[in-house]
Amino acid sequence: MARIAVIGAGMGALAAAARLAVAGHRVVVYERTDTYGGALRRLERDGFSFDTGPGLLPLPAVYRDLFVKTGKEPLERCVDLVQVDPSSRHVFADGTRVSLPNASRAGVVAALDGALGSGAGKRWGDFLVRAREAWDRTRRPLLEEPLWPNWQVLAEREPYPAVPHKRLLRTRRAGTLAEVGAWELRDARLTALLESHALTHGLDPRTTPASAAVLPYMEHAFGTWYVRGGLRELARAVYERCVARKVEFRFGTAVTGVLEKDGRASGVELADGTVAEADFVVAGVAPGTLDRLSAQAVVRGDGEVPPQPASASRLTVLLALRGARPEGTAHRTVVHAADREAELDALFGTAARNPRPTVTVLRPDDPGLVPDPEHEAVTLTTVVPARPDEPCDDLTENMITVAERAIPDLRDRLLWHEVRTPADIAESTGAEGGAVPVPALAADGGRLLHPSNSTRVPGLFTVGGWAHPGGGLPHAGMSGALVAGLIVEGPEFRGSQ
Repeated sequence: MARIAVIGAGMGALAAAARLAVAGHRVVVYERTDTYGGALRRLERDGFSFDTGPGLLPLPAVYRDLFVKTGKEPLERCVDLVQVDPSSRHVFADGTRVSLPNASRAGVVAALDGALGSGAGKRWGDFLVRAREAWDRTRRPLLEEPLWPNWQVLAEREPYPAVPHKRLLRTRRAGTLAEVGAWELRDARLTALLESHALTHGLDPRTTPASAAVLPYMEHAFGTWYVRGGLRELARAVYERCVARKVEFRFGTAVTGVLEKDGRASGVELADGTVAEADFVVAGVAPGTLDRLSAQAVVRGDGEVPPQPASASRLTVLLALRGARPEGTAHRTVVHAADREAELDALFGTAARNPRPTVTVLRPDDPGLVPDPEHEAVTLTTVVPARPDEPCDDLTENMITVAERAIPDLRDRLLWHEVRTPADIAESTGAEGGAVPVPALAADGGRLLHPSNSTRVPGLFTVGGWAHPGGGLPHAGMSGALVAGLIVEGPEFRGSQ
């Protein structure tokens, strides 16, 4: 039985802790805040309850596997997991609206043909076929296996089979997500639908590789899911599974350093000066924090995964509304920006903040979130630069104005609202600027790959959104599985079979 110190109680760290405890190790989790879950937090006020982090769960099989491997109770016995249908409703800049069924290619094709015109559905359907090929080519190395030592193969090869496009007497293939939209979808609304999957992760579609086609494919193939009571309930269930497997938690306990002895990790130093010895250390922290804890952990030079560009953050507005949620309301509505270029320049360039950003409106059909059936809890989110000190009052009002395209009587029904800024994300996760990590993607020189779960310090591993395979709830869960495999089976571990 090895002693294992886990730094942080985010979802990736919890997933690793539960798996390691089941394998017979003594696991202690040190968390600087007073609770678990990382970004999966909850706000409660006046009988209303809101997720302040992610509100939907893609690829639930990752957490089903976690619960199967760590105990006899499956995930569905621990949380009430429901499939959202329609998967999403979209309000485009020209006023066109479309609702997309969950995990139904034929239904999506028919819906797009009906809303956008004949042929739109087929173009999207054909795109999904190509996206599936990219998924099949990258699923194992980017989600289910430790990062390859020869990761440059992933960096150099574009797995998306783009359609040849003739332009200026040359035949070209799409290399970015924006080019996929312009050359293969050929409809501004379909392009907005495609690019929204990158934008929600804080990725600029103009520079994001075409391999990001796997993001809409994952949602299409595996569905969109919700946990009744909010996604915080998923964090609770994973935490309780850890406790049931004898994982120890030390909340309000900051780690200030990773100790080394004889060339390998030997424990952690705590803020009060005490030392906790360990045979292995698992760090579920952001890159800047890891650099402070162990300057030798990650090499950033020739042969190493390039450091990621600065990530974007999110602004979240929580709305308490009087009046019942109308029957037939979509759980998720995406209201697309009126000016795509202005939005992208404001997020990823030097232009002024866009007054009408893309806003995601979440309206769960969940009685547990409201004081009674005559009220509704609504969450608005938009992507913002990772600048926690930037004032958000004007943007909050703009978001509410944009959301009125989905909820016309919103302001008449509004009781109160609260805002969660990048500064709040920074406080809960420790990420500089409140940055939100992106999923790992192939191609583009490895710019969107993440550092390996193994570090150059033997016995020290990284887990969570800032390590391989990157950000997002499924990816965090898989990082926990990879780290547990590397510790239990050793360097020869090659991932799930």
